[in-house]
Amino acid sequence: MIELKGLVKKFGDLTAVNGIDLSVPRGEFFAVLGPNAAGKTTTIKMMVGLIKPSQGSAIIAGHDIQKEPLQARRKLAYVPDFPFLYEKLTPLEFIQFTGQLFNIAPERVRTEGSQLVKRFHLEAFLNKSIEGLSHGTRQRVAIVSALLHDPEVFVIDEPMVGLDPQHARIVKDILKERSRAGMTVFLSTHQLAVAEEMADRIGIIHQGKLVAVGTMEELRHHDGQEAGALEKSFLRLTTESEAQPAE
Repeated sequence: MIELKGLVKKFGDLTAVNGIDLSVPRGEFFAVLGPNAAGKTTTIKMMVGLIKPSQGSAIIAGHDIQKEPLQARRKLAYVPDFPFLYEKLTPLEFIQFTGQLFNIAPERVRTEGSQLVKRFHLEAFLNKSIEGLSHGTRQRVAIVSALLHDPEVFVIDEPMVGLDPQHARIVKDILKERSRAGMTVFLSTHQLAVAEEMADRIGIIHQGKLVAVGTMEELRHHDGQEAGALEKSFLRLTTESEAQPAE
């Protein structure tokens, strides 16, 4: 579902992403971790077509995001850490607008939208202006809208930002349910516990490179541990990559 091939992004003399190769199959819940400025968000923006790679390609559900952007985006949903919403609309209007963008029948928007709205406890906010909503409520509106067209690939950057524990649990449950039903989830987070709890596999990005990929067990083995929290593997792997000479 996701194929990243030799992905590179340079901003002048700065190489933000340096040759990432990654394959994420259908139905996998993949989490990517990394320190600040590691290249996670830049990688995601290339994946979803917001910025053009300096080299390499991103294939989403069989479509190159640069060569076949419309076909790729029909299969894709993306929720950034601070989602853009039309602030003068209400959540109901924004959900309906999203349905129109994806050419979803109004009846399906009503039925599926209603189910998602109830699941995310948004009924009380449906007819209020988005500009007056909290960040966490906006995040829930964005996630509902993104799920509306039943995407094959769901990319989300720091999904728990601004969410209280109750709604963070709801997001985790829904994403895991959709993943088990066949949706590929690509999640970027700073929260090691989220990756440890949710992901089938975890990738660690540091200094623009993918320094490790695997299950929790595989990452522990890579780090020489038989057991222990993800934090130990993460800190060891990122420290080791800093100690290596630059190519």
